[in-house]
Amino acid sequence: MKSNILKLSLFATGLSGIVAEYILATLATYFLGDSIFQWTMILSIMLFSMGLGSRISKFIDKNLLERFILIEFTLSVLVSFCALTTYFLAGATVYHYLIIYGFSIIIGLLIGLEIPIVIRLNDQFEELKVNVSAVMEKDYYGSLLGGIFFVFVGLPQLGLTYTPFVLGGVNLIVAFLLLIFLGKLIDKRLLRFIQLTGLLVTTLITLGVIFAQPIVQYGEQKQYKDKVVYTGQSKYQRLVITQYKDNYWFYINTNQQLSTADEHMYHEPMTHPVMKLSEYPRNVLILGGGDGCVAREVLKYPEVEQVKLVDLDPMVTDLAKNNAIFTEMNDSALWNPKVEVLNTDAYTYMQQTKEYYDVIIVDFPDPKSVELARLYSYEFYKLCYQQLRPNGLIIIQSGSPYFATKAFLCIGKTLKAAGFNMTQIHNQVITLGQWGWTIGAKNIPEDQLVPRLRSLHFDDIPTDWLNHDAMYHITAFGKPLLEVDSSTISINKVHEPVLDGYYRQGNWEWY
Repeated sequence: MKSNILKLSLFATGLSGIVAEYILATLATYFLGDSIFQWTMILSIMLFSMGLGSRISKFIDKNLLERFILIEFTLSVLVSFCALTTYFLAGATVYHYLIIYGFSIIIGLLIGLEIPIVIRLNDQFEELKVNVSAVMEKDYYGSLLGGIFFVFVGLPQLGLTYTPFVLGGVNLIVAFLLLIFLGKLIDKRLLRFIQLTGLLVTTLITLGVIFAQPIVQYGEQKQYKDKVVYTGQSKYQRLVITQYKDNYWFYINTNQQLSTADEHMYHEPMTHPVMKLSEYPRNVLILGGGDGCVAREVLKYPEVEQVKLVDLDPMVTDLAKNNAIFTEMNDSALWNPKVEVLNTDAYTYMQQTKEYYDVIIVDFPDPKSVELARLYSYEFYKLCYQQLRPNGLIIIQSGSPYFATKAFLCIGKTLKAAGFNMTQIHNQVITLGQWGWTIGAKNIPEDQLVPRLRSLHFDDIPTDWLNHDAMYHITAFGKPLLEVDSSTISINKVHEPVLDGYYRQGNWEWY
């Protein structure tokens, strides 16, 4: 019985430990960006810290059970409050990485102490080979269940606000089970102290659960200069809407996506030039664009028969369909019977689709990570080329030609390498700065793209900003602010990603 309780505790702490790693990696992605880098570093640092903890455990010679219970109490507090502390301090410091990585090191050290201590405690009940294999087995099984919990329940259902408290509760329950079933083995001089510690920890976690939401809201608000009116955590990203006077700003992982004050200065240049260049824009594919604003602009063309919108995150498209701020902004475009919404990975969709399109509009977040750069790759653009009809056109959100010059040029060069005739355009979006797009055509000669764009008229299309005169403005570039030898710009490929590096090395100090 005593041996089984010890193994059960390792199963539970294995579950708690792995989810603690996932929570901290998700926090790092949210606050620091570049998910692959953050997940790699957080997990590596925690594993290294676990190794240090295991090494330190050899210096613990007595009171093993008492120390194990105190470790569980300490872990329950640290795991419970890691996200809450990060949110609370987010508005007070820019050194988020110190908070998140500090938690990673301390929690890793404590997890590393657990396994050797339990093996030594269980040594009196089982022979060595059975003891070690049984303890490690339970820990790894707990890790599997923890991963399943985090992916399907924790992050999508409880979010980063309450998932840590569930994990802290697991450690707390383990400590109390050990107290109940192995209490007779505890040194009487320490028993009272351990019991009082358990009562204090239980009180702290209970108060944390009660006040978690307002604390997170406080910390969230401190990150934004305007009033936060909505927050949501999907399994992919953190969504925030803020309000200033009569206008709203939409953020994903703290990065501004649009503002109702001037979103038309972004979405109109992204939509109407290619829609007007297309002779028969009957079937339109929107990749990304879950806010519904591109769909709103596309639906202004009566000849459009079908619009398919592919966006990974159902929480974003649900906002676009049901949130009053979004439905007013996008004219309830996603409820239009011509529009079909599909929540899946765009790359996978392009690999599998058998449909052909007249226009493809690509509105992805900036390529600041390897997984996003994959959606700006040569291979992805070849898939798009394949699914466009002979007179098809594509336009791609391409970041800023001034703040991320090399990334902007890389997107154009990559699209051209995929077989498109290419040109690039830009516009000053008031709340975003200079932003750019890349246009690709299958059959319009490259030297005719700019003249044809400048000849376009929009008198028959209701627009808020775009007109005939604006087309000269958005197709004209002055002298470059940064001299870049285009021959040094590489093509972005799935297995040779360069775009995210160009993006991060941009001229962001000008922003």
